[in-house]
Amino acid sequence: MKTYLVTGGAGFIGSNFILYMMKKYGDSIKIINVDKLTYAGNLENLKEVEHRDNYKFMKVDICDKDKILSIFNTYDIDIVIHFAAESHVDRSIKNPEVFVNTNVLGTLNLLTGAKQAWETEDGFKKGKKFVQVSTDEVYGELEDDEGFFYETTPLDPHSPYSASKTSADLLVKSYVDTFHFPANITRCSNNYGPYQFPEKLIPLMINNALNGKKLPVYGRGLNVRDWLYVDDHCKAIDIVAEGGPIGEVYNVGGHNEKKNIEIVNMVIDSLLEMLPEEDPRRKSISHDLITYVEDRKGHDFRYAIAPDKIKSDLGWEPETPFAKGIKLTIAWYLENMDWMERITKGEYQNYYKEMYRED
Repeated sequence: MKTYLVTGGAGFIGSNFILYMMKKYGDSIKIINVDKLTYAGNLENLKEVEHRDNYKFMKVDICDKDKILSIFNTYDIDIVIHFAAESHVDRSIKNPEVFVNTNVLGTLNLLTGAKQAWETEDGFKKGKKFVQVSTDEVYGELEDDEGFFYETTPLDPHSPYSASKTSADLLVKSYVDTFHFPANITRCSNNYGPYQFPEKLIPLMINNALNGKKLPVYGRGLNVRDWLYVDDHCKAIDIVAEGGPIGEVYNVGGHNEKKNIEIVNMVIDSLLEMLPEEDPRRKSISHDLITYVEDRKGHDFRYAIAPDKIKSDLGWEPETPFAKGIKLTIAWYLENMDWMERITKGEYQNYYKEMYRED
């Protein structure tokens, strides 16, 4: 039985990954979920697996080196899937130190723990793998409507967030180059889907529209992002963990480039299409809710990832077109409005105390 250490497993992508893996592999794997439970971590996302014998949650900050080393000393970890990170660009502009501590020093602690546990006189134990889950933002921006980010694109981060992720990527690369450490790096485009915290564009627009609130759009909404449905991303990470040659970097993109204003309009149109005629919320949903606000500092114009390498090497490609994925996402939020309400009120943070008897 393989044992996975998933960091940040209570977050958006992390929780989706755990659910995906449990559904795919069942009792043939064990998952240890390590999460600090910041504002973006929500254990309610994992209710359906929390009582499984092959799942364990540990409230741990990856910046706590001693606790991280203890985990590697206590458990025979086979694969590390490293999601844990401060991830919101606006927050990084206001408080960059937090991002450096978590994203850089936290990653170093995990690398140190894995190296100490896995290294032998003859190299590293077979079957071990460290997967650094990163972002397309490390590449900077594409200034025109053509071209793509490739794995060979120079790293050129523009925000404290992306600079901290770039630093973490380079630490992982240094361990591969110096110690022949068994690791891969994945760099994904914007994820969307169930359980995403409503500070991000799509769930924010869904929630605000349903409540008749303004829909804030940076600048004129012309910035372009590539969108990746979260289940497609989870599948890619699993494939890289299983078959990615040591040291390789893989871009994971969705082939779904959209301007931000297109996304907002699609959310409005999809809500009006999907809500029943008698639903009173329909009356307050309209394109008039769109409100243009001052652009973000250092706002990159366009990101677009070429996932050619992961397709040619490992056979992965995105399966969910945006038109389908956005409706799946909206349908999930409509069916889970109690989840959204608890998130926006902060009540979800009480779940850990209730579930794990914290005073």
